[in-house]
Amino acid sequence: MLSRIADSLFWLNRYMERTESLVRLISVHYILSLDKGISSPNSWRPVLELATRQNTFDIGSIEFSTAASLNKLMLDSENHNSLKVIVHRARENARGIQDYITKEVWEEVNQMYHFINDPQLATRFSSGEAMQVLDKCTNHSVLFAGVIEITMPRDIGWYFMNLGKYIERCFHTIALMEKQLQLIQFKIDDSADILQWRYLLLALSGYELHLKTYTSSHHTANLLHQVIFNENFTRSILYSLSRIDIYLRKVMPKGSTIENKAILNSFGRLFSGVKFKESNSLNQENISSFLIKLKDDLSDFSTQFAQHFFSYA
Repeated sequence: MLSRIADSLFWLNRYMERTESLVRLISVHYILSLDKGISSPNSWRPVLELATRQNTFDIGSIEFSTAASLNKLMLDSENHNSLKVIVHRARENARGIQDYITKEVWEEVNQMYHFINDPQLATRFSSGEAMQVLDKCTNHSVLFAGVIEITMPRDIGWYFMNLGKYIERCFHTIALMEKQLQLIQFKIDDSADILQWRYLLLALSGYELHLKTYTSSHHTANLLHQVIFNENFTRSILYSLSRIDIYLRKVMPKGSTIENKAILNSFGRLFSGVKFKESNSLNQENISSFLIKLKDDLSDFSTQFAQHFFSYA
């Protein structure tokens, strides 16, 4: 397969995974903001800090306005991490490889592109229809994931698509967890109620699984185990890394070259650092450095992978 085609397949699925993660994050924050309970968020600052590159002053000017925050997060073309920009990038990648994806995949990307470019969306945010817009975006994301699963052939293109998906998912889980820990100053040794972690678990679609799986009252320890080490949780860091390991070996050329070994060793060190880490070894003194190193190692591997397969300079 040409590196250009592999690159586009990789980034198509990576951008669509980013789309789905962003929509879920925004939807959870919006729903919880309607709840007048003590633990309900009243500011969009955490989401804006995650999904925009605005400075503190600019965030402060819109953080208490739902309509303005939704516009910045979803429709602002100047925000390179907005939903509109991400979907546009996904469509551009899909447009150039229509011979390598199914008709259904192209149509679903195209439908979401046209929906997010509807000029009436901004008006709907300020007229009380935000949830309907978010639900529609969620439906498109779920349909895309399903269409990919049932229509794409299991060939080398499929492997590159899944590498993009799980690398992006791993980055998102790390970033979201890091942000939630920042909000409590990384004090994971303090006792906490499960409601403190409700936002993070809902944003990762793991709240129901958590309640069914973890029965002890050690909520923070349970949370760390689920989000980092639970091999059955599809958005855990370890699960994502295990999928990357599978598909990375699928795309590696036959025969051991110096470059192949370097990439496998780079990822192997990253994967082993999580797989063989004792969950009870994490505390409020080392959790921050653990996540930072994990993020840096994943970034280094991703760069090395792209240089090798996609001929990036």
